[in-house]
Amino acid sequence: MRSPVQLIAVVCLLTAGCAAQAPLFVREAPPDNPALMQVSVNTGAYAGRKLRWGGSIEQLENHAQETWLEIVERPLDEDGRPRAADQSGGRFIAKIAGFLDPVIYTRGRDITVIGSVDGDSTHKIGEFEYRYVVVKVEAAHLWPLLLMVPAMYYDPFWYDPWFPYWPRYHHHH
Repeated sequence: MRSPVQLIAVVCLLTAGCAAQAPLFVREAPPDNPALMQVSVNTGAYAGRKLRWGGSIEQLENHAQETWLEIVERPLDEDGRPRAADQSGGRFIAKIAGFLDPVIYTRGRDITVIGSVDGDSTHKIGEFEYRYVVVKVEAAHLWPLLLMVPAMYYDPFWYDPWFPYWPRYHHHH
């Protein structure tokens, strides 16, 4: 019989391992995954074609039955997460059934979608008419935010002999 501490340790290890991995649909692209630049040249030729694309959310538009996400495409890493890169194949619109909360699906968040080409749509970016490839999404994965923690620098030549005994100042009211 195992002790409760051992069981808790095993459960923690198992859940930590699961939390670190992206879902299988995100990690594995369809075998003939077309690039956004390919599809945008001749959208009709790729109608209904299955794909896996990702990038960062630029804008969200909730409609009556679905949500449209404007996504700036980025290259994906081996896990299917969009890389922080200054390169893009363009922008696309991901049509997702139902309502997505704009507080959660905010500008700049990384997302990976699996879906199929569902035509194109033209919208303005400023004064420029931009033609977006539209993707009907079957599954989407919103990536957790990456927190940038500044590295702490410790000067090995600085020494404070009074460090642990600094006087404690109490504020009196």
